[in-house]
Amino acid sequence: MIEVQHITKKFYKDKSLDDVSITFKKGDRVAIMGPNGAGKTTLVRAILGYYHVSSGQIRVNGFDPIRQRVEVVENIGFIPQLPPPIKLSCQELIEYVSKSSGCSKESIIDNAHDMGLDIENQMKKSFFKLSGGMKQKLLIAIAVAKKSEILIFDEPTANLDPKGRESFYKLLESIKEDKILLFITHRLDEIEHLVNRVVYMDLGKVVSDEKL
Repeated sequence: MIEVQHITKKFYKDKSLDDVSITFKKGDRVAIMGPNGAGKTTLVRAILGYYHVSSGQIRVNGFDPIRQRVEVVENIGFIPQLPPPIKLSCQELIEYVSKSSGCSKESIIDNAHDMGLDIENQMKKSFFKLSGGMKQKLLIAIAVAKKSEILIFDEPTANLDPKGRESFYKLLESIKEDKILLFITHRLDEIEHLVNRVVYMDLGKVVSDEKL
């Protein structure tokens, strides 16, 4: 469970989040929508412990994302909009994730195949040097293979071609319904069949929160 209680996040004098309270429970598959600058990514980064909030409280399965970040992130799979500048080779990255999270290398490779990524021919290449679409496919394959209780996707299809998007949505259909899935997206029409709740944000506030 993710519990967000009256959090405010200021960057200098500007409020990116303004007294936001929201809860996500097992089985919630949520599209988080809103214009640029609405506070969507700030909310997610606060949940992940990337940001100290100015006031309020966040708990992820009872843990504080700042003080108990290891316990929080070990149960979260996060796909950022812009892939991080990882300098490991693809093989080293897969081996690191497998050892650190306990998921099998085979499951990552299988997911990569499902995403249309010929990962065997990329193993010795630096992740940093892959194309944007290839990076996104590998990160998605890793996140799903980790079998985390919570999966968070920040514009996950931004770098994918139409076939890659189709493969991504098909892969998500295999994920068990007892997980929490959060999608920051501008494409509700594409994921409407995958979500059961739509949260709309604007000016740092939750404007609407509707079940589908």
